[in-house]
Amino acid sequence: MSFTSMADSTRISSLQWRILPQIFALLVIFPIVSGSFFEPFNVSYDHRALIVAGKRRMFVSAGIHYPRATPEMWPDLITKSKDGGADVIQTYVFWNGHEPVKGQYNFEGRYDLVKFVKLVGSSGLYLHLRIGPYVCAEWNFGGFPVWLRDVPGIEFRTDNEPFKKEMQKFVTKIVDLMREAKLFCWQGGPIIMLQIENEYGDVEKSYGQKGKDYVKWAASMALGLGAGVPWVMCKQTDAPENIIDACNGYYCDGFKPNSKTKPVLWTEDWDGWYTKWGGSLPHRPAEDLAFAVARFYQRGGSFQNYYMYFGGTNFGRTSGGPFYITSYDYDAPLDEYGLRSEPKWGHLKDLHAAIKLCETALVAADAPQYRKLGSNQEAHIYRGNGETGGKLCAAFLANIDEHKSAYVKFNGQSYTLPPWSVSILPDCRHVAFNTAKVGAQTSVKTVDSARSPLGSFSILHNDVRKDNVSYISKSWMALKEPIGIWGENNFTFQGLLEHLNVTKDQSDYLWHRTRISVSEDDISFWKTNGANPTVSIDSMRDVLRVFVNKQLSGSIVGHWVKAEQPVRFVQGNNDLLLLTQTVGLQNYGAFLEKDGAGFRGKAKLTGFKNGDVDLSKSSWTYQVGLKGEAEKIYTVEHNEKAEWSTLETESSPSIFMWYKTYFDTPGGTDPVVLDLESMGKGQAWVNGHHIGRYWNIISQKDGCDRTCDYRGAYNSDKCTTNCGKPTQTRYHVPRSWLKPSSNLLVLFEETGGNPFKISVKTVTAAILCGQVSESHYPPLRKWSTPDFKNGTMSINSVAPEVHLRCEEGHVISSIEFASYGTPRGSCEKFSTGKCHASKSLSIVSEACQGRNSCFIEVSNTAFRSDPCSGTLKTLAVMARCSPSQDTRHLGFKTA
Repeated sequence: MSFTSMADSTRISSLQWRILPQIFALLVIFPIVSGSFFEPFNVSYDHRALIVAGKRRMFVSAGIHYPRATPEMWPDLITKSKDGGADVIQTYVFWNGHEPVKGQYNFEGRYDLVKFVKLVGSSGLYLHLRIGPYVCAEWNFGGFPVWLRDVPGIEFRTDNEPFKKEMQKFVTKIVDLMREAKLFCWQGGPIIMLQIENEYGDVEKSYGQKGKDYVKWAASMALGLGAGVPWVMCKQTDAPENIIDACNGYYCDGFKPNSKTKPVLWTEDWDGWYTKWGGSLPHRPAEDLAFAVARFYQRGGSFQNYYMYFGGTNFGRTSGGPFYITSYDYDAPLDEYGLRSEPKWGHLKDLHAAIKLCETALVAADAPQYRKLGSNQEAHIYRGNGETGGKLCAAFLANIDEHKSAYVKFNGQSYTLPPWSVSILPDCRHVAFNTAKVGAQTSVKTVDSARSPLGSFSILHNDVRKDNVSYISKSWMALKEPIGIWGENNFTFQGLLEHLNVTKDQSDYLWHRTRISVSEDDISFWKTNGANPTVSIDSMRDVLRVFVNKQLSGSIVGHWVKAEQPVRFVQGNNDLLLLTQTVGLQNYGAFLEKDGAGFRGKAKLTGFKNGDVDLSKSSWTYQVGLKGEAEKIYTVEHNEKAEWSTLETESSPSIFMWYKTYFDTPGGTDPVVLDLESMGKGQAWVNGHHIGRYWNIISQKDGCDRTCDYRGAYNSDKCTTNCGKPTQTRYHVPRSWLKPSSNLLVLFEETGGNPFKISVKTVTAAILCGQVSESHYPPLRKWSTPDFKNGTMSINSVAPEVHLRCEEGHVISSIEFASYGTPRGSCEKFSTGKCHASKSLSIVSEACQGRNSCFIEVSNTAFRSDPCSGTLKTLAVMARCSPSQDTRHLGFKTA
């Protein structure tokens, strides 16, 4: 047959888990409490690899941070990771999420670590648990709870007894929790490896001998817990003998551990990068990422983890700092919402399949044979004996030239190697995969205004018809947040206090108020000199807003920058108000406990007739947070107690305003987002769930490449996108946080915005494109068929394929373009060339339409003709995905 298609039925269960908590409870919780997930086994290692149940293994790991998704999302994320070729899930453990108050632990909701680990085990995957407990991760305060700063005599991450006591207590708590839940591999659980500390080698020199002693203590403490699995330290060249030191970076193919008895592990393969407010968006090309991974296994690596495979969302105030955005998409194979990012996800899936075809040879050899093929070309060959006595051989051919293709001879055959690429030969003869040749589909995400009733789905493409966007509500309520001291729980102190010492990070906001007396002589002096007094502060972070008599004078944004703000006083007494704000606490570097927030150095008022006023010695009244925060007016339970008033549509944008409205949930199952481009800066809540900070700040106009060339070493400034546009405008609202109707949306707006232009939208991979030529490699799934294994079929006789696949719950509703011949252009811009098989569209439509997934063979046989004999032909297809009839009814009806 020329075509095969996957079963038409979609994986409804993963959608139900994501959308319906009651179904999640029935389908997920029942199996995960029924017992162990594997027959108990031990894990050890040698110089080549981890040894699982007595056998060496090559592992692909997918990084997923459980608090950056909801429990309802976890099963789908794990399933897609496994489907993408992962053997292992890796996660940090987030101390400040689990122990927000000293001695009070939280393992519920997004922090239900046991449930997450059990879900991994129930899927048949292993788990690498990175306890840290310092995690960095662009997470608030690097994962440390802020109360840790207040422990007397403490110094973080060094040979300091108060810190070591608290660290050991928490690490022990996590290990004991895993042991009690029987989650270690020797208990039948999925945990095969643990991590202590994190990238300490980057800061160790700052601590001198005490840093070296701390490394030894941390290793000894971890090993003493009796977890029964290997421990790693990443970026730690002086890791003790019984701890595996591992590599983090964009490329780790040249990494060697500090002992010949340890395997080569890559704990963080940075497949993208994080984003700051005002920054452009990162993009690491799939070809380069695949090249880096293939080179790693080629040169002796055995465990590689994608950081991140799914990045997710920094809900609430969990984003680190300074200035990391709420999205943690990371340009990962699964996007912020859990949708596949194509072609990255699919290209890596093919890569993983090719590596798995080589695994028996990779583990059989103690080391590869090296062969020079050219000035910038080389081969690594893995040979050994199979379990049944057969000879094994797998080879990797690399061209590390950044510009030119290379033609090489290997084992008597000729091979073409594109620049900056690796070809994988599972049998040392046939190429199964080349990192630079992408056969995976491309998916185009659309963000649609979901305003239609369930079943109608007359959606609008926001980038095409912006004038017809459906806004979230025509009815808004407003409430003014008091400027300055608002409650009885304020206090007065002589001098300026450090921000975190006062707020304990319970809020971003801290008010400072002092009284400034201005004489008639001062007023005359300013008029005569044509000048104004100025608030001058040596150093501040992250946001400072200066008010005089409750009127905003100005704002300063920066990370430990000098602040100077001219102000205007009236004669007599004036209230000078300083509002300091944090936008994510520092998450990286030495001496985190000393970083703090608010002000450093001297603060003064300049420009007075009789000299400067030393504000550092003034009497200040302090108020933590906002009145609306304290009264929890963002919650369903408390919002009605506030004195809201109707907001008129013609109202001018105002600073320090609370807004609320109600909205219905869009139908279907696609991820839901709020478009807040019309707002300024603030925070948002839906049904009491803190969506995160928002900030409509424009990225720099320059720095984005018009074209992205995968060739050559990647860095975070290469191939960036979104220059000259707001860094983030859409904010994820997990469907499990929504009700069918009357969802409460509350925003606190700091700088002024228009809530009437807020819209609720859905995100979907609506368009799929595939483009594969006759010269592409046969599909990797064919390598595992019985006919190939028993030798009755030659892999050279198998034609390439285009594989199209919608997201779960969607089907291919139409084929927008199909041409077998010499099509031109790229996705969304295809056109027929001089050579075109006339039945292309009908043949592809017959194979794909109405199905979730389809395969189309790229051959004359499949298209029943040779439209241009002697010409290399290509199949280009563009398809549209739409919700299936079944999954439409899983959504919530909208008004």
